[in-house]
Amino acid sequence: MTRPAASPHSTPLGSRRPEWAGRNYVLLTAATIVTNLGTHGALIATTWAVFDTGGDAGDVGLVAMARFLPLVLFLLIGGAVADRVPRHRVMVAANALNCVSQALFAALVLSGHAQIWQMMVLTALCGTGQAFFNPAAEGMLMSSVTGEQAGRAFAVYRMAMHGASIGGAALGGALVAFVGPGWVLLIDAVAFAVAGGLRAFLDVSGIPERAPGGGLFADLREGWHEFVGRPWLWSIVAQFSVVVGLIGAVESVYGPLVAKADLGGARPWGIALAAYGVGTVAGAVLMTRWKPRRMLLVGTLGVFPIALPSAALAVPLDAAGLTAAMFVSGVAIEIFGVSWMTTMHQEIPEEKLSRVSAYDWFGSTALLPLTTALAGPAESAFGRSEALWGAAALMVLVTALVLLVPDVRNMTRRTYTKEITGADPSAAKAETATRAATAALAQASAPAVAPAPAPASADSEGALRRDG
Repeated sequence: MTRPAASPHSTPLGSRRPEWAGRNYVLLTAATIVTNLGTHGALIATTWAVFDTGGDAGDVGLVAMARFLPLVLFLLIGGAVADRVPRHRVMVAANALNCVSQALFAALVLSGHAQIWQMMVLTALCGTGQAFFNPAAEGMLMSSVTGEQAGRAFAVYRMAMHGASIGGAALGGALVAFVGPGWVLLIDAVAFAVAGGLRAFLDVSGIPERAPGGGLFADLREGWHEFVGRPWLWSIVAQFSVVVGLIGAVESVYGPLVAKADLGGARPWGIALAAYGVGTVAGAVLMTRWKPRRMLLVGTLGVFPIALPSAALAVPLDAAGLTAAMFVSGVAIEIFGVSWMTTMHQEIPEEKLSRVSAYDWFGSTALLPLTTALAGPAESAFGRSEALWGAAALMVLVTALVLLVPDVRNMTRRTYTKEITGADPSAAKAETATRAATAALAQASAPAVAPAPAPASADSEGALRRDG
């Protein structure tokens, strides 16, 4: 589908930015860098704050569950709200909530009187903010780039995002070791405040307002029909429900425990997480150059190496071996991530992006509260190594099953033109005119043929609705 062009002053004349890197894209990327610098350090700080209070694996799992549970509960509502209210307002409000919750968390930890239940309440508030933020952010990002250059734009965005993760994880691990977790949590609160300020300047004038609908539940039903009508979509979301749940248990509970017991503490774990970030940057660089024709097939094949860190922790390998496994996993997940975002951008109508994204996030995170809460009991029942080997095997199994879905194996990349919000409209209009002229010449010179049969799948119907 085509949306009205943004202000011609959105991209200054003479700008050296690529034509797909409009004002909104730059603001979104800058804000994401800031938040990732703070958040990835805060994730390490939260675990060690629990340890500093005398908590064990079960307590770490409970605090992680408290963050993930509201994330799951409110995601669908957040997606529906983000398709009704201007998305940048939802993002700013969510950032404000995260800023306040992390600042209170930092104050409690610095006071030396933090208790597990208080940590659970504050991380639950942070999870609630993320539930509203994620669908709005994904919809806003996908609305800010062209279809022709979407894959490259998403790869560069994710490269910047994961580059910040490298710095955040490495710096967070070092700061936890030297100054304590409370100061790292305070840095995260400041990062949310700065990022919210940047996102307040996003331009939504080029995004058409939605016509009044039938209410929140009608929006959720419409999003559900979009979701279940695409086998590639719900099957991969079901796959990632298992994969993300297991990764959450490994990274939130088992990884820090193995680091504490066998690797020497927070710093090597922070370096391993940073290596994962380096891998994602390397994967993003690869995806700026590589445009695989069968996006979902290549992306799904990239999920298999994600099981490597679980296997490395199960052995356990030394810090160097774990770091290498995390690096390879980062490259692999980025191949999937860019392929997935490009597919969503291609197949889902713009006005439904946040709702469909919410079902994606909801399904992908649905098991996180359960897996993180059960990580401690699973360790007690089966042993840490056995639990980690089981997680690795299950990731490989569900990924292999997804390859049985025909759309996953056969879906191909299309080319189409889509004007963008916050970018120079003249380039998009010129490209549209060129393509229209080419199509007219081809039609004039082509022999008459019978009309093509109607599309037989929900995916192809969605493509026709999107492209007009």
